Amino acid sequence: MTREFHQIPETDPTQLLRLRDSIYAADLLIAAVAWLDFFSWLSGNPSDLDQICSSLGLARRPADVMLTLFVAMGLVRKVHGKYYPSDRATEHLVKGAPWDLRPYYESMKERPICKDMLRVLKTGKPANWSSKAVGVDWNRAMRRASFARDFISAMDSRGAYLAPIMARTLNCSAYRALLDIGGGSGIYACAVLALNRRMKATVVEKPPVDKVARWSIAQKGMQHRIAVLGRDMFDELPHGFDIHLFSNVLHDWDEKSIGLLLKNSFAALSPGGMVAIHDAHLNQKKTGPLLVAEYSVLLMYSTEGRCYSIAEIRDILDETGFEHTEVAQTAARRSLITARKPR
Repeated sequence: MTREFHQIPETDPTQLLRLRDSIYAADLLIAAVAWLDFFSWLSGNPSDLDQICSSLGLARRPADVMLTLFVAMGLVRKVHGKYYPSDRATEHLVKGAPWDLRPYYESMKERPICKDMLRVLKTGKPANWSSKAVGVDWNRAMRRASFARDFISAMDSRGAYLAPIMARTLNCSAYRALLDIGGGSGIYACAVLALNRRMKATVVEKPPVDKVARWSIAQKGMQHRIAVLGRDMFDELPHGFDIHLFSNVLHDWDEKSIGLLLKNSFAALSPGGMVAIHDAHLNQKKTGPLLVAEYSVLLMYSTEGRCYSIAEIRDILDETGFEHTEVAQTAARRSLITARKPR
């Protein structure tokens, strides 16, 4: 069965995506209950993020992801910067509760992934990709051609659904040259150009992913309109482009790295140009959506990043010098954040 780039399926695969993206969320809850007895501790010590990290010996990034998940699950509430257990957590996950479910969770605490999750919570360092007993984290694994090919193929299959909807949402009528930064297989650039016949594009990917991108773009018949530049996206970006796209890229990195990427984008983007960030974003107050909070656990576990809120991305854009930030929803709880470089 073949399809055009602008086509979308008749059925919605969001729940299928969620089943894959949420696989580590349960292990994070088990680790918090069974290894940290987190809710019992929090019941007697309502605290802010910094206090939770220092008291329990947790790294800030995974602790932030954990708290966001528990807020989205209705197990924790945040009041004036401090976190408290919800009524549900108090009745079922706190020591001494008449309906204490902690022993039920403790029966799963020896699962290897659960132990890995505890290690990530304590160190902040990602575990091996896909919880393999022998291996490396995602960033280092991407340096191997075989892993890069398989990973990019996986992301391309997801992009077949997400890319056309993102492309419909992104207004490119005033622009002519797209730089797809960390563009993977190039499927998002392909989708944008399929709807904008006068545009050209370049995908930036470092070796060995650049070879995968060239092959994938050629398979889609777009090699005459889309070039591939083999370069680390953290290095200086090429000039001459009036749209920069980061699609499902920033969530793999910490805030410092995101700041560098957007700083490089601002420096290279043509005056009046637009930066577009397509990703799974948390809402302004980081209370959900639950699907995104669950996905953030996978990212926290496997990469150096997490899902960021719309407010967090907006703040980094503002600090970098971008203006006129706008947000639009796309598909599967993804959203498109755009901002412009002053003329």
